[in-house]
Amino acid sequence: MPTVLLAGGSGLVGSRLTELLHLRGYSVRLLSRSPKGPQQFAWDPEKGTIDDAALQEVDYVINLAGAGIADKRWTDDRKQEIIDSRVKSARLLRDSFERLNIRPKAYLAASAIGYYGNSGERRMREIDPPVEDSFMVQCCQAWENASDEVAALGIRTVKFRIGVVLAKEGGALLEFIKPLQFGLGTYFADGRAWYSWIHRNDLCRAFLWAMENEAVVDVYNVVAPQPERNKVLVEKAAHAMGKKALIVPVPAFTLRLALGEMSSVVLNSNLISDDKIRAAGFVFEYPELSGALQHILGK
Repeated sequence: MPTVLLAGGSGLVGSRLTELLHLRGYSVRLLSRSPKGPQQFAWDPEKGTIDDAALQEVDYVINLAGAGIADKRWTDDRKQEIIDSRVKSARLLRDSFERLNIRPKAYLAASAIGYYGNSGERRMREIDPPVEDSFMVQCCQAWENASDEVAALGIRTVKFRIGVVLAKEGGALLEFIKPLQFGLGTYFADGRAWYSWIHRNDLCRAFLWAMENEAVVDVYNVVAPQPERNKVLVEKAAHAMGKKALIVPVPAFTLRLALGEMSSVVLNSNLISDDKIRAAGFVFEYPELSGALQHILGK
C-alpha cells in the first residue's frame, strides 16, 4: 500500500483529499502541530521541527499548508505570517528530505491563481508573468520558489495554481450563499470580475492524477474550463439553491474601506487558462458552473 504524507490535511481541501486517498487504497499520514491519533505526526514549520518518522518510507508528499489568506485583515505582520507559513513548511520538508536522504516519488504543492495579479480580461497561461507586483503576487512567487528548492533535489515536483475552490463546507462559496438563505445576494463592484473556479472534488482528483502520472511535472493552473463573472456566479448559486433572491452590488470603495488591501481577493479579475492541464490528460468532472453548483448546493 503506497503511503502519502499530507501537510495541511485538516483544511477544506485536505480533508476531502484524505477521504479520496483512502478510497483509492493509499495509506495517509498527516502532519499536524497538535497530532491527535495514529498516522498523525508532529511538525512546526515556524520552529523548523518535524517528527522524522513521518517521512520514513513515504512514497508521495502533498503540501497544502499555509495560513488562511482571508482569515484576518492584512496587517504587515499578518502578511509576513501568510508568506512564512508557506515558505517555511516547504523548506522544512526540503531540508528533511536532504538530511534524511529521502526522495519521495513526487512532491505536490499548492499555489494560487493570485500569482498572476489582477489580470482583468486577459486570459493567463502558466508561461505568462504576473501583471503587477501586489502582495498576493509576491506571496505566490515565494511559495513556488520554495517548491522549486524541492525540485532541485531531483524530486518530481508539481505546483498547482488553484482557482476559487467551490464547496459548501467552507471557502468563498459559503460566504456567497449565507445571504442567499435570506433572499439576498451580493456581488462586488460591477460584478464583471472573472472568477476562475474549481469544484473541490476536481481539485482533489487533480492531485491524485498528478501523483499517479510520472509525466506530470512543474506548474499547472487548476481551474475549470468555463470561468464565470462574479455576478453570474451569485445568480447561478441562487438558482442551484432554488432561491429567489434580490442580487445587489457592494461598491468597491465599501470593500476597500472594510477590508483594506485584502479586498483584492474578491475584487481582482482572473481569467485563467486550463489548456495545459487538459492537454496533459486531466478530465474535469465538473467543467461548467451550473452543474458544479447543482452538485454542491442542489436539493
